[in-house]
Amino acid sequence: MKDPILFNRKDTLPPAGAGYWKDLLYRVSKVGAEIEVAPQKGVKRPIFEEAIRQDLAPSGSLERLGANGVLDVKTEHSGIEVRVIGRQPHFLALQRQYQTIMAVLKKHGARPRATCGLHFHLLTPGLAEPVPEIILANLWNLTRRYAPELKFMTGSGNKREALCRRRNHNSHLEMVRHTPGAMTMAQIQQKLKESRPVPEHQNFLNLEHLGFTKEGAILPFHLEFRFPDADLSPTSVTAKTFLFLAMLLKAVDLSQYGVIHVGKISPWRRKIELLNMLSNNNGNLATSDTRAVTDDIIEELRQGAYELLDLLAPLFDRFIDNPALDVLLTLAETPISLLRCAGYNWDEIESRLAQRAALDEVGLDDTGRRLMQRIELGEWANQPSSDAWQWHAARELYLTPQDLERRLERLQSLRGLRWDERQGTMVFTS
Repeated sequence: MKDPILFNRKDTLPPAGAGYWKDLLYRVSKVGAEIEVAPQKGVKRPIFEEAIRQDLAPSGSLERLGANGVLDVKTEHSGIEVRVIGRQPHFLALQRQYQTIMAVLKKHGARPRATCGLHFHLLTPGLAEPVPEIILANLWNLTRRYAPELKFMTGSGNKREALCRRRNHNSHLEMVRHTPGAMTMAQIQQKLKESRPVPEHQNFLNLEHLGFTKEGAILPFHLEFRFPDADLSPTSVTAKTFLFLAMLLKAVDLSQYGVIHVGKISPWRRKIELLNMLSNNNGNLATSDTRAVTDDIIEELRQGAYELLDLLAPLFDRFIDNPALDVLLTLAETPISLLRCAGYNWDEIESRLAQRAALDEVGLDDTGRRLMQRIELGEWANQPSSDAWQWHAARELYLTPQDLERRLERLQSLRGLRWDERQGTMVFTS
């Protein structure tokens, strides 16, 4: 991170407290999406909406996932909105769920027009205790600090002069003004409620669903990230789910030291300039006018996106067998908007991103499964060292040291591995 600055706070989390909240929020957090799409030209919205509803078979309840993980399908100003139920984060399960949903939308000719957004709701059902305010303060400022890069990575326009939808329904105007260095998060929420320029629910990061205790802690803890543009790539939507979860967990880590600052005066002013270039109400129809976003500015945004992902990278190690970071790095290099500008259609975009998400299957053959079983059951315990264990494993499985190393690397990505000195064997960490 360039020029990190932290607000000093009296309520910083001790390492044990940060570990507790990081683990708890990872366990209870679910990220659901609202996918807005329009019918194809010539098709009446009620007919389109009913066809989508019939095929997706929404459960109608947050307590029932249903066949496709869809809560409901409802009328929206842009056409319709498909509300997807949040679920415990697992990349492959989410990717398959969104593949099913997107296939139905494409089957009926759904169009992600510039009036359409993709909103992510981060919820914590079952959370029985309020979240410390400092965690929310860090997530708020982390979002503010990297707002231009987040908008860049999640844009889906199809023209260089219209890379993003317009600002109206995902406005940053209030967000850039309010800092937890001078206000509590409850006071910031109140400011957003009272704003006339920006309706509360149309903020870049929407806080309207939060509740605050008298002490300022948060329960319920429910956030809405409103800035992504509509997206028909299952792999992209899945990776963005983990982006927002990683940001929450990073906010917990930062809360051990204070509250992250948006940056020095000049860089922060530049961030606001970049936001205004990407997100405004000056384009045709429902788009932003992004003609000021030159190749040099794209490279500036790209480098900022890399900085954010480098900051978050350690969190992705927590997500076992999860290629989200590789997909996000691809989107940082070339967002969907630039792919569409280059002539890629939605199927081609998905194919490109799915290739980055493809998991290496090396080590899952019969030999790989035998290796897993031996570790699972501790059959090669009581070895004097890790090197001795690996020598023994290679001999038992008739593998070269290099082949065994590749298989262990695969198991490391699947389950996590560590050497247990007391047992004298490799053990899984998950």
